[in-house]
Amino acid sequence: MADVDAAEFRQLLGRFATGVTVVTTRDASGNPVGMTASSLSSVSLTPPLLSVCVDRSANLHAPIVAAEHFAVNILAEHQEALSRRFAGPHEGRFDGVGYRLSENGLVLLDGVVAHIECEREIVYDAGDHAMILGRVVGGNTHDARPLLYYRGGYAALG
Repeated sequence: MADVDAAEFRQLLGRFATGVTVVTTRDASGNPVGMTASSLSSVSLTPPLLSVCVDRSANLHAPIVAAEHFAVNILAEHQEALSRRFAGPHEGRFDGVGYRLSENGLVLLDGVVAHIECEREIVYDAGDHAMILGRVVGGNTHDARPLLYYRGGYAALG
């Protein structure tokens, strides 16, 4: 069987509504780094594991593969601009963005639906992406509605 082409693949998976996240960590100099990601998946309850995929060409690839810890910030429906900011090239992505550092030194964005704090378990090669498996070691939730991505655009719960 032949693979589908990239355009058809995007169209097919575009029908799967996903939440929108910003994955954050700190680089070797301690500076916050982050990127928008919708490729988040629960993997296991015991132990609590999740996976996130990062394009090898993304600025976050090297720092997250090297980092022992990272955070997943699940965006709220009013944070589309934040998603767009972290999705493309942007000098000073964190300039003017509200965030705090957790007790473990992780970058937690303000106003999100949830923060998930992870310890890097293992990194797998997955085509043009790296799949990072993280053990969930903490987090918190907030009462807000999530930002969704569907058919190539942003959406909200109706």
